[in-house]
Amino acid sequence: MAPRANWKGFLRLSLVTCPVALYPATSDTEKVSFNQINRKTGHRIKYLKVDAETGDEVTSEDIVKGYKVDTDTYIEVTKDELDDIALDSTHTIDIDEFVPKADIDNRYLIRPYYLVPDGKVGHDAYAVIRETIRSMDKVAIGRVVLTNREHIIALEPLESGLMGTLLRYPYEVRSETEYFDDIQDVKLTRDMLDLAKHIVEKKSGAFEPELFEDHYETALIDLINKKRSGAPITAKAAPKSGGNVINLMDALKKSIANEKDAAPAAKVAKEAAKSKKPKKRVAGQREMLLPIAGKGGKDAAAKTATREATRETSKKADKPVRAPARAKKAG
Repeated sequence: MAPRANWKGFLRLSLVTCPVALYPATSDTEKVSFNQINRKTGHRIKYLKVDAETGDEVTSEDIVKGYKVDTDTYIEVTKDELDDIALDSTHTIDIDEFVPKADIDNRYLIRPYYLVPDGKVGHDAYAVIRETIRSMDKVAIGRVVLTNREHIIALEPLESGLMGTLLRYPYEVRSETEYFDDIQDVKLTRDMLDLAKHIVEKKSGAFEPELFEDHYETALIDLINKKRSGAPITAKAAPKSGGNVINLMDALKKSIANEKDAAPAAKVAKEAAKSKKPKKRVAGQREMLLPIAGKGGKDAAAKTATREATRETSKKADKPVRAPARAKKAG
């Protein structure tokens, strides 16, 4: 199923306008998530919205926003009032200025979106805006309203489309001085820096995010599949201590020695990861867990569990007992 647009409206550069749609460029839906359940009954926990004083449940139509001004005093603000102050940018991303990308501090970046033409019209205007930004090697700064709040958005070309990144306002970014003032001014020797640079050179490479592995996510899938199949769960051994560091020079020299020992194994692992045929991106990690609770609800889950139990019994009768296979990471 195609993702649903978070926002639809118009992209405008002076008098050039085109209809566009805004889609989130990232997603957490592939990650394993948990529900809270009652340990005694196994039923899911349900949360109710109740009046803090009376304890009575409150329906959605009776809930409004309120700004706290005192202990028990709130200023009520309605949805219509919020819509009224949403300005014209509610349905239009107006490009206000163009700035060098290097001028945008990374601390101001919030989250990326894909901005695409909405419908069959306006593709020529969209292309003009995209290629103008590309040719000037700059980022377009505009405004967009999401969930009744206006955001600053930075637009830049990405292949045949545009990527928009929401930016924070200055009051949302903390100054570094209150954190860095107490950092000591340390004098480093040339030898220390040379050794550190040598370590960096050994670890240098291209940015290849497809080789990243979420080890915790993989461990979660492995844990759930083991519990589902009834395999024993063993506690992980405590990690070994790295030892005490006598001085910085010794630590740097020891690090270089460790890097030399680890380099061949790391290279082999990286080459092996590259040689694997990637799966379709849409599959993701959660494909390993889909049979647990599909669209059929409890009945489907029960039937699946019965089938799995039958398979396990059959396997145990024909083959020696082995540890369950580790969940294979998708992607």
